[in-house]
Amino acid sequence: MLTYNLTNIGSDSLYEYIYKCIKKDIILGNIKPGERLPSKRPFSKNLGVSIITVENAYSLLMSEGFIYSLPKKGFYVADLKNIPSKKQMNKEKVVLTSGHNHYLADFSSNQTESDIFPFTTWIKTMKEVLRDNQKELMINSPCGGILELRKNIANFLKDFRDMNIKPEQIIIGAGTEYLYSLIIQLLGNDVKYGLENPGYPKTAQIYKSMNVDFEYVDIDDYGIDPNELEEKKIDVIHISPSHHFPTGIVMPISRRYELLGWANKVEKHYIIEDDYDSELRLGGKPIPTLQSIDVSDKVIYMNTFTKTLSSTIRMSYMVLPESLADEYYRRLSFYSCTVSNFEQYTLSRFIENGHFERHINRLRNYYLKKQNTILNAFQTSSLNNKIEIYNETAGVHFLMKIKSTKEEKDIINNAYSKGIRLSPLSQYYKNNKENKNIYVMNYSSLDSEKIGLIVEKLKQCI
Repeated sequence: MLTYNLTNIGSDSLYEYIYKCIKKDIILGNIKPGERLPSKRPFSKNLGVSIITVENAYSLLMSEGFIYSLPKKGFYVADLKNIPSKKQMNKEKVVLTSGHNHYLADFSSNQTESDIFPFTTWIKTMKEVLRDNQKELMINSPCGGILELRKNIANFLKDFRDMNIKPEQIIIGAGTEYLYSLIIQLLGNDVKYGLENPGYPKTAQIYKSMNVDFEYVDIDDYGIDPNELEEKKIDVIHISPSHHFPTGIVMPISRRYELLGWANKVEKHYIIEDDYDSELRLGGKPIPTLQSIDVSDKVIYMNTFTKTLSSTIRMSYMVLPESLADEYYRRLSFYSCTVSNFEQYTLSRFIENGHFERHINRLRNYYLKKQNTILNAFQTSSLNNKIEIYNETAGVHFLMKIKSTKEEKDIINNAYSKGIRLSPLSQYYKNNKENKNIYVMNYSSLDSEKIGLIVEKLKQCI
């Protein structure tokens, strides 16, 4: 007689638990095909449950084909062929993370401090959307995103980046990775893409994952040189002219026009302009975009709300040239927008009501003060004669060269042992052994109240 312990069944009902126990025994082979199951009455008596409980368990097993009944004979186990055995998990290879780290300072992180996020205003805006946009929230978004948000982004770009665009040229997506995949489908796999060297490693990973032909192009003191593009036969170049990551180089206007001239020479030439943190320029006015001076429809403009709002708000957008926008709607409109209507309407209203502009102004002031605090801590410490700091006027990172006889890897390991995570500039280069002991110091998530301790710990590492 089958016997099961019913003292710890969790949230299951009795019949569900009995059903699972019998099912498990059948799958494991403890109960063989053709074997007769106990009759309902004696089985229920043996388990101390009602007959209806056993009946419900048997009914569920029958509905899934694990057992069958023969009139006046009883219930039998079905002959289940090719039951897959459960794959054993290699626990040593499984790494679970909580999403939190316990660094004293993580100079590689682009996360935003919770103190600077406008939670009160954001929550209020969300409530307004739930109150006023109930009908719209239940309607599928157009492939490029809701028109209301695209109109507000277009207005913002006109006011702050001097870009005259139509809302229909804007495509909304959950992260730039998705948008890159659309660009590749639009431009094709038969063109050669170029990436800045040094540059953002994730872009290369995206191109590799999509089997795209690409090559790294070294930058000089002014950014990408069009002559290098000609030499390497690049068709589409990805650049960040307003604030190159990670060097911080700002491309001068003369080089921008040279690049536009290169793009205009050949029909399949395009420029992908990544303007990811232009809003956070801390010194002077924002640099005009390439898109705003492009008269030949050769620039694909990309930006994200990751830096200005939060890295957890997965909302990015691109501005396609009109000809490519037409191509997108003709060929790729079957794609659903990857951002929920709720998030889109919330951000749209947040921009329209002026909250986004005020938030950016607050961010600039906040990061400027924070940067001054951090730089002052470095420059007034005994560490000052062992470091050099570069390119601190744009974005929320700067470069710091450490003058030390120690190897870069040793400094990184020493810092790690003291709770400091460093991001070396060398890791952003492809096949480049120079620029050792220069570090990309991203301070957006740094606790400035601990900067004194951080500087002291870092001093011990070099």
